[in-house]
Amino acid sequence: MNRFKSEFFFNRELSWIEFNKRVLEEAADKSQPLLERVKFLSIFSTNLDEFFMIRVSGLKRQVYSGVNEASSDGLTAQEQRELIYQEVYPLVKEQYRILNEEILPGLWENNIRILKYAELDGESRNKLDRYFDEVLYPVLTPIAMDNVHPFPNLVNRTLALALVLDDPETEIKEDKISVVQIPGNFPRFIRIEGMDGFCTILLEDLIEANINKLFPGMVVTDCHAFRITRNADLELEEEEAGDLLTLIEEEVKKRRLGVIVRLEVEEKMPQRMLDFLVDDLELDSTEVYKVGGPINLGDLMFLHSIDKRNLKDEGYAPRISSFFLEEDNFFKAIRKRDILLHHPFHSFSSVTEFIAQAAEDKNVYAIKLILYRTSGDSPIIKSLIQAAENGKQVTAVVELKARFDEENNIVWAKKLENAGVHVVYGISGLKTHCKMLLVVRKEGGVMTRYLHLSTGNYNPATAKVYTDLGLFTCNEEFCKDASDLFNYLTGFSKQKEYLKFLVAPYSMRKPLIKAIEKETESHLQRGGGRIIMKANSLVDDKVIKKLYEASQAGVKIELIIRGICRLRPCIPGTSDNITVRSIVGRFLEHSRIYYFHNNGDPVIYSGSADIMQRNFDRRVEILYPVEHPKIKTNLLEILELYLKDNVKARILRCDGTYSRVAGENLPGEERFNAQEYFVSEVKKKYAAEAKKEYLKKLKKLKKKKIIH
Repeated sequence: MNRFKSEFFFNRELSWIEFNKRVLEEAADKSQPLLERVKFLSIFSTNLDEFFMIRVSGLKRQVYSGVNEASSDGLTAQEQRELIYQEVYPLVKEQYRILNEEILPGLWENNIRILKYAELDGESRNKLDRYFDEVLYPVLTPIAMDNVHPFPNLVNRTLALALVLDDPETEIKEDKISVVQIPGNFPRFIRIEGMDGFCTILLEDLIEANINKLFPGMVVTDCHAFRITRNADLELEEEEAGDLLTLIEEEVKKRRLGVIVRLEVEEKMPQRMLDFLVDDLELDSTEVYKVGGPINLGDLMFLHSIDKRNLKDEGYAPRISSFFLEEDNFFKAIRKRDILLHHPFHSFSSVTEFIAQAAEDKNVYAIKLILYRTSGDSPIIKSLIQAAENGKQVTAVVELKARFDEENNIVWAKKLENAGVHVVYGISGLKTHCKMLLVVRKEGGVMTRYLHLSTGNYNPATAKVYTDLGLFTCNEEFCKDASDLFNYLTGFSKQKEYLKFLVAPYSMRKPLIKAIEKETESHLQRGGGRIIMKANSLVDDKVIKKLYEASQAGVKIELIIRGICRLRPCIPGTSDNITVRSIVGRFLEHSRIYYFHNNGDPVIYSGSADIMQRNFDRRVEILYPVEHPKIKTNLLEILELYLKDNVKARILRCDGTYSRVAGENLPGEERFNAQEYFVSEVKKKYAAEAKKEYLKKLKKLKKKKIIH
């Protein structure tokens, strides 16, 4: 089947698969530290899980409901399903080849071993058998499969064992089928003490070794692992919901038993057993994935937590912005000038410390924050609770529909409400995706507002591994827009126009398109037109068409798109002047920057929105103009450094595939890794600041004549 039916647009799903292929390439890269390769194998798997639960399940729903119209790239839902299988299956095969031929031998050489039960000595087996008998056995529930017992409703993404049993007391051999679900609330990797190195056994291997204990009087003749993936997209009727919190709690429970979209089985599973599963689960052949190793390699992330620093990327300490080092009081520092943070190279602790200071400051009257995702032990939650207990007006807009974080957000929403925080769940029918923090402080009898805008979530955990931008400002027009937007989110305000912000779903796509048109007109009049866009995804048809028009006019367009890109470069006469690159490296590229040369007076936007229909039409998003001259210069420098990357960058070709920009293959050009450059700069500045602080202390000691 032809994977391209449109001259101008790549298919969204196939473009995403190309992105995950780049993740897999990082796992295959032998120049990477071994446990970093393990990390990328894990990420590849968890990415695929989400892809099947959301995107593939959506296509299946379309086909089964009879909605099989072609999208703008020309492919129908059924054609996309078939192509997904053709594209993904070889990648899964390659994933397990990397695991079996490279990763596992490498781990073994470094004394990290995933052992089989048969490879253990007698003492280790005895300890594990006792663990099975005392801990696992009471939890496990074998489920018979026959006319009386239908196929069990297995939980989404939970491992299970399919078994064939024989009754030795009957003369006629009659296979009986049973299923045992592996409990998901136990560690997958069981540490084996007393052996050299770091040795583990997989939970399912231990259960399989003791499986006969579950079936006294029967003989287990076959036992093989499998896992099902279900539809996990929430279908909400918000308008009819009396209580959104209760509605989402109910929908999250339903997700556990959604429509099945994928079956993963061990490669060695007998065909008769596989046929039984496929028939009973009512699947077709394109939904079955045979794997040559442990199912669900997403759990390999556990191995990345092992303390083997020589097998990981070199560590570094994110630096505190010099503006906050010079001034302990964050309010004074922000009053002096706008402050840009580039995470994870700048520490996210500046954000959490700012909220903590606001919570304790007697002059702070109100704190308003949008929580899309946050970590389980977030200091931000603690500060908001502390602020409420200190009598401040605290408002948290909690997005309950943040995909796969719904349960966490429900927990925190209830905890915040119980502490006296005013919790709001956003706008019906829209997902609140913008990232914004507003603090109101009384200064000299006047209420002064402080604002933090971000491209990333208020999540200290992901802030260590995502690249994001955060802006602290006292800009009155920005703060006025922020107040108006909070009123829109929490009340009945119908505010649609803002002084500075571009706010989706009302005023984002048109201003961006206008900026592209203005750059095109400027180029036709004076030349020198240039557009740089850095985002996670480029999907929106209307923006893509405008970029094509700008390219036809001669505007130089450089796109840094990490994931999905539906724009097709290198089309003669249409996209000759457009290059698209993707950077997949140590950190997840998550910042958004939109740059327009504007005849030498650059216009730059940053914020929470990617160039996608969902961001423009179905979410509350912010893009804000960057106005401080030094920050403008700083952002352009960041973009130029990403464009210079020839190590982790891949270039999108006209056929939809990507090719590496390898430094060693570019004569006379040194290898340059943008992310590692930022890390090295952090180390240099950190060392310089430490030296400066040391000399300052030394000077004080000399002044006090403590040393000479």
